[in-house]
Amino acid sequence: MPKLKIGGWQQKSQSVVYDNHWIQVRHEEVIRPNGTEGIYGVVHFKSHAIGVLAIDDDDMICLVRQSRYPNNETTIEIPEGGGPLDEPPLEAARRELREETGFIAQHWQPFMELRTSNSVTDEIAYIFLATGLSQGKQQLEDTEDIELITVPVSKAIELAMNGEITDAMSVAALLKLALVRQQPS
Repeated sequence: MPKLKIGGWQQKSQSVVYDNHWIQVRHEEVIRPNGTEGIYGVVHFKSHAIGVLAIDDDDMICLVRQSRYPNNETTIEIPEGGGPLDEPPLEAARRELREETGFIAQHWQPFMELRTSNSVTDEIAYIFLATGLSQGKQQLEDTEDIELITVPVSKAIELAMNGEITDAMSVAALLKLALVRQQPS
């Protein structure tokens, strides 16, 4: 029996064409909202995307410089990583901050939720604001080559505005932070 999807999409069939520890790629035969037949490729992430805006008492923010294999480039980003789907996003954020920067935060608050690329993936990103920082030791994973950078929040926002920070989660979080700070208290 076909599976009815949102907005009139119908799924006729689904098959897994690739599967590893992090992602699964599905090929789906569909009926489009206009009634024509088509195909759809869906990338299912086996974890949530997690990001952290870590800001210290001097209004310095923790950023990381790291190489990103798919684009063959080094990027500047907020600390980010993956959190298993069965792990609360806040716990994943605490772990990612500690692993990538060594920092531990006393205060946490949800900052934003977004869809990373909702035309091809079901991935959900959770971004948290972390304050009350104390320094510990980085605990990098085997796949990470990360350099910790701390800059004033205003400088990080400038880097996002001028295109030196291009990571989507980082840009979205920093620009929202800029807007939030412009709001009257």
